[in-house]
Amino acid sequence: MSSMALAVAEKPHAVCIPYPTQGHISPMLKLAKLLYYRGFHITFVNTEFNHQRLLNSRGPDSLNGFPDFQFHTIPDGLPPSDLNATQDIPSLCDSTRKTCLAPFRNLLSKLNHTSSSNVPPVSCIVSDGIMSFTVTVAEELSIPEVLFWTPSACGFMGYVQYQHLIERGLTPLKDESYLTNGYLDTVIDWVPGMKDIRLRDLPSFIRTCDPNDIIVGFAQEEVERAHKASAIILNTFDDFERHVLDALSSMFPPIYTIGPLQLLQDQISDNLSKSIGSNLWKEEPRCLEWLNLKEPNSVVYVNFGSVTVMTPQQMIEFAWGLANSKQSFLWIIRPDLVDGDVAILPPEFVTETKERGVLASWCPQEQVLKHTSIGGFLTHCGWNSTLESVCGGVPMICWPFFAEQQTNCHYACKEWGIGIEIDNNVKREEVETLVRELMEGEKGVEMKNKAMEWKKRAEEATGPVGSSHLNLDKMVNEVLLSKKKKKSIN
Repeated sequence: MSSMALAVAEKPHAVCIPYPTQGHISPMLKLAKLLYYRGFHITFVNTEFNHQRLLNSRGPDSLNGFPDFQFHTIPDGLPPSDLNATQDIPSLCDSTRKTCLAPFRNLLSKLNHTSSSNVPPVSCIVSDGIMSFTVTVAEELSIPEVLFWTPSACGFMGYVQYQHLIERGLTPLKDESYLTNGYLDTVIDWVPGMKDIRLRDLPSFIRTCDPNDIIVGFAQEEVERAHKASAIILNTFDDFERHVLDALSSMFPPIYTIGPLQLLQDQISDNLSKSIGSNLWKEEPRCLEWLNLKEPNSVVYVNFGSVTVMTPQQMIEFAWGLANSKQSFLWIIRPDLVDGDVAILPPEFVTETKERGVLASWCPQEQVLKHTSIGGFLTHCGWNSTLESVCGGVPMICWPFFAEQQTNCHYACKEWGIGIEIDNNVKREEVETLVRELMEGEKGVEMKNKAMEWKKRAEEATGPVGSSHLNLDKMVNEVLLSKKKKKSIN
């Protein structure tokens, strides 16, 4: 065997497969880059639908990759839909678990046909926690599989409770009135590592009256299969969620906290890291140019993430609340932000705020939240956004939409001291009051100080001797390379 062929054969090969939505693809791509930087050949697996969206947003050559970092696709099993919008989540959950196993297995079989694929044999799988059908393939190939659960540790613990909530008769709800009659304020005092949690603070899919709800069943199934993984990784750091992490570590395979991933990725400065991105919408660089003209801590950043949808009326309430607060703002309005409608703001609002507001359809959020002019973040509390806010030392107004965003909101407001919650039934007066409080009030100053404190601790965790930095190296050596090590010992 030639020395080059030998080098290829010896290189560890990680197949990374995210769940096919923006909030899952972004952290998985960061992790894949970190593994690449540690000497792995990477195969990154998107669905055909999202592969096309990435090409549309980043250009036709953007995923040609590098010789050791390649992109492949599998079908998601869903009929075609609007390329500029996130697919229906329940349909996607149902489809991935029922249809993706066979194409994924076939892809790995092709990759392992090394004479034609010209890549090293697959030595490990790093899969999204909710794409756990991949565990079957890892077992068939006798290779390690790590499940990357992309929510917070507290969100993951919330999903772990679904089975117990059903057994205790707390879900499904008896009827729709339970959503508004105070029932959701019931305190759940038996969740390990979590105190003062109410039903409404647990991931929102339990607010269903349907005993056969697709997502509740899906979540239970995925949590159950997590026990079969070689290890679980979480994009968090020990100090941030210590009590929940301690509780989880006694229930599952080894858990490695390796976050915030963006701070680890920021330590890499090679071409690959810069050239491969994950945004499914086109970014508008003018956002940063505008921020450069603003005073420190003077701008409210508004972004409800990649999945949240709202009614036209909610959007108008947010708009006038922002306008009446008299603060400068940068508001990201995705094309599909308004449910079943076009996201259009009243012309009077645009006229009223044109001197101090900028509207854009997407932006490089990590860079925005690190910008000195950003003073606060009105957010849906998705986990990536929450962590990015912490990394920027930016306090938040929280308007959680669904899933574990409710759990993140509870922790941001009650445990970490970096958030204030806005009522789900949004009213312009409350938006105005909270935005002013965030940017000018005493509570805003307290939250800003807390956010800066957590920023410092996140930076320590990802520093050269920090827990997350060491955990990533341990996970690579103890889990992903374990098969190779055993082979070389024998």
